[in-house]
Amino acid sequence: MTRNNDDKSSRRTFLKATAATGTVAGVGGVAINNVTGQERQEYRFGGEVAGWMGRAPSQIEGQTNPTIQLQAGQEYAITWENTDGRPHNVAILDNEGNAVESTEIISEQGATQTLEFTAREGMAEYVCEVHPASMRGDIRFEGQTTTAGEEEAERFMPRGAGIGVQQVASGLTSPVALRAPPNDDRQFILDQVGQIYVHGPDGLQDEPFLDIRDRLVDVGGREGSNFDERGLLGIAFHPDFQNNGRFFLRYSVPLTEPPFVSSVDWSGVEDLQEYDHVEVLGEFQASDDLSTGDPESETRLLEMPSPQFNHNAGDVAFGPDGYLYVPTGDGGDADDTGLGHVEDWYDANEGGNGQDVTQNLMGGVLRIDVNSEQENLPYGIPDDNPFAEGGAFSDYEGLPEYFAWGFRNPWKASFNDGELYAASNGQNLFEQVDIVQQGGNHAWNVKEATHCFSTENPNEPPEECPSGTPDSVRGGEPFIDPIIEYPHTYQGRGVGVSVIGGHIYSNDAISGVTGKYVFGDYSRTGADPAGRIFAATRPGEADGTTTEGGETTTGDGGGDSDELWSLEELQIAGAPNGQINMFILAFGQDSQGRIYVLGNDMGVPVGDTGKVYRIVPAGEGEEVERPRMETTTTTTMAKGETTTEGGGMTTTEDGGETTTTSN
Repeated sequence: MTRNNDDKSSRRTFLKATAATGTVAGVGGVAINNVTGQERQEYRFGGEVAGWMGRAPSQIEGQTNPTIQLQAGQEYAITWENTDGRPHNVAILDNEGNAVESTEIISEQGATQTLEFTAREGMAEYVCEVHPASMRGDIRFEGQTTTAGEEEAERFMPRGAGIGVQQVASGLTSPVALRAPPNDDRQFILDQVGQIYVHGPDGLQDEPFLDIRDRLVDVGGREGSNFDERGLLGIAFHPDFQNNGRFFLRYSVPLTEPPFVSSVDWSGVEDLQEYDHVEVLGEFQASDDLSTGDPESETRLLEMPSPQFNHNAGDVAFGPDGYLYVPTGDGGDADDTGLGHVEDWYDANEGGNGQDVTQNLMGGVLRIDVNSEQENLPYGIPDDNPFAEGGAFSDYEGLPEYFAWGFRNPWKASFNDGELYAASNGQNLFEQVDIVQQGGNHAWNVKEATHCFSTENPNEPPEECPSGTPDSVRGGEPFIDPIIEYPHTYQGRGVGVSVIGGHIYSNDAISGVTGKYVFGDYSRTGADPAGRIFAATRPGEADGTTTEGGETTTGDGGGDSDELWSLEELQIAGAPNGQINMFILAFGQDSQGRIYVLGNDMGVPVGDTGKVYRIVPAGEGEEVERPRMETTTTTTMAKGETTTEGGGMTTTEDGGETTTTSN
């Protein structure tokens, strides 16, 4: 960054102690210059490594790094208090990153500093020059235009709180899950290629807790591409794991002949020999001291032939009711059509498994009882499952394992206070997160997030579509809309390509994040290691926090409101660009409520660039560098639409835009 000194005479900086009589007095967001008596709009912040915390006017109160609105030629003041006692200043940058207004650096906790300036076109951001990655907000002018006369593109999500990251594991291939057993201070990390590693108080153990590589499909071995969604994908520990040592895995095995363990009769399915693999839910036993898992102890509980290599979902989690929840993808390919996709009730679209609940277990969330058995099945069916004898839809045809349906590819799911959050990958235009409802229809492939979907033209949402099933289908059930959605692109800028489900941050170490749903996206463009970390706030829980990019409302599923949750993009304080700079594959959570982010530099299950970071307060993290790519793949394991590029890649970002060039 270089400083522009052409306009030094217009730069007026005022420094005052918190209790001192200041040069600027502010009431209700309006500053009064005590010398000239002239009014000027004042923005007030708390300043700390985590970000600029908005205080006034009311439009920015409670927001982190909010966008401020200016009018060219008007007088303004930015007043901020140093709330963490670390070195900070405030500077205004132009479109080229030059500081056109700035203050001196102060590090006294409680000290207050004011910058007065005249707004002029070209001012683009306000930052702390010491911590620009996390303390950075946008400036917008009313009627702001580009040189082409078009309205300047805004970020879909505002920059949110700054966080730090600490690496806890490296040298993995493709880490896709991290789970902590109940009442255990260890974290178990799944590598997609078939191994489970333990991270404990003494760090990452050298030897795997379990290795089942010999029973998986050849992960990364697909002809013509190393992109692969199959492998070891999910783990859940029995609620009484400390006493019984039982744990459960989701993984992919080569295609075999029927019968398959489930309530589905696969014997008459056409083209079954052309399916790609079998998805397995297996139960395993740990050693008496819980230090290792026994690969020979497996009991297969559920087997699902998968027609395509992608959309396998793969997560598994115990709910507070003690039952095991199993999200499933729609079978793969695109549109919920093609090999292995059945017809449903919606004639306007082809497909699909998302809306069918009678012919297979794809495109839904299943719920089973692993503590009991029933005739011909090694698991029990909860009495209140929708299609069980005592369920809400017991008068209608449906497979008894179903808890909810209407999902495309629910990649990662987690419980919090009895609510099951499932992040479901969209196709061409939108990503979504749902709170899964018992007996709920979450609308795929009639809708993509809150928008109508067309299998004939996936890039153009139809203006109209049903809001639920017709009365002839289970009496007419309403669709459940998501709590979170975001587009792949917004005003020409990439937002993300594949949502990665996360967790409610239940630790209090990062005050600006506590209570929020922390999740992310695999990569902003899909072509570069530019995963994003997001935070979502339930409506009504953070006044003044709004999502830039337009207002959208949803139907049921929001819990306390029919509004979508507000979104922000968390900033990595230890990275020069504020980003994690890797492909994000998963998030995890330990017994203390701390959140972890998992990923690698390649985006595919090859090599040894897999890493796991713990999210920590902004001032406690380590530096994060941008990796240099040898090869990369444009889309995530959760998407299944691939383009591979080679020969070396160099990726740079400028103002949120990414440019990728071959070397």
